[in-house]
Amino acid sequence: MGHNAMTDSNLSTPPGRPLVAIAADRIERHMHPAHALLHGYVRAVSELASALPLALPAAPQAMDADSLIHGIDGIVLTGSPSNVAPERYGADALPDSVLLDHERDATVLPLLPRLVAAGVPVLGVCRGFQEMNVAWGGTLDAAVHTRDGRLDHREGDHDRPIQRWYDDSHEIHIAPGGVLAGLLPLRRLSVNSLHHQGIERLGTGLRTEAVAPDGLVEAFSVEGASSFALAVQWHPEMRIDDCPLAQAIFRAFGAACRARRARRLILS
Repeated sequence: MGHNAMTDSNLSTPPGRPLVAIAADRIERHMHPAHALLHGYVRAVSELASALPLALPAAPQAMDADSLIHGIDGIVLTGSPSNVAPERYGADALPDSVLLDHERDATVLPLLPRLVAAGVPVLGVCRGFQEMNVAWGGTLDAAVHTRDGRLDHREGDHDRPIQRWYDDSHEIHIAPGGVLAGLLPLRRLSVNSLHHQGIERLGTGLRTEAVAPDGLVEAFSVEGASSFALAVQWHPEMRIDDCPLAQAIFRAFGAACRARRARRLILS
């Protein structure tokens, strides 16, 4: 991360909250195309990052990258039941039972390198983590739980109350000297990892920030990014009330968004 990843003391903060786009999924509602995002991300962006959350539709035809870059102060790439389509990273087709979201792929993947290059803070969560890896040329394993030596990272018993899905499930080991290491003094802690897909090959220019006990990459940052550019495989947005790491991630992201807003408005 660059010198201005969290704050820039040379710029005063203009009034108003940073504008943070939150990536939505393309869904169907009452037989109509629609867009959806979970309220946990809205809460985290509003309450922890102290920013104004805005939905980013999964509609590539409606997207204008230049306008988005000039108009927002950060972006959150959300988790989702859908997988990144395998053709996006050169893999074989997945079974028909696997949910895909081609509209979201086409919206988000081309934007990501441009957003980071422009200094827009980016936080990727679960699917967003996988999107960032693919956008930087990495590949995904669509069924981590079937591999020898890997943990079962899936959400487990669906009969449990939804909130229990987000209980901590395994430890991560945080790499020294990175973004996560700068947020908390702990180097081992537990996270709520719920995913079928995982990283097979880390993308070029990405730095491993944390790994699971089985060696699977669970967090990375973008090397050389001028602002906050972090992705995590777990779900901090669902633990903002009781998890210090979740709170630290969204607060650090919010600080970067405020610095971005100051540069965007004062220097424009």
